[in-house]
Amino acid sequence: MQNILALLIPLAPFLMVSFIVWTKHQRKMAELGVQQTAEKAAQYAASNAELEERIRVLERIVTDGSYDVALQIEALKDQKKVEELRESARDRKIN
Repeated sequence: MQNILALLIPLAPFLMVSFIVWTKHQRKMAELGVQQTAEKAAQYAASNAELEERIRVLERIVTDGSYDVALQIEALKDQKKVEELRESARDRKIN
C-alpha cells in the first residue's frame, strides 16, 4: 500500500491536469451540442413557418367559392394515369 501511495504522490499533479483538461473538453463538447440543437430548432421553426403558410394558401383556395376543387382533383388523377402509362411504356422499351 505504501508503494502505491509513494507512486501516486508524484503523479498527482499530472492526474489533476489531465482531469482539468478532460473536464474542459467535456464542457466544450456540451456547448457544441447545445449550439447544434439550437440551429436545428431554428431550421425546424423556419420549415414549420413555410408549411403553415402553404396550409393558409390551401385553405384560401379550398374556401374560395370560385375555385372548383373537384375538377382540379380529377385533372390531377388523369395526369397521374398518363404518367403511369408513360413509365410503363418506357419500362417495356428498356426491357
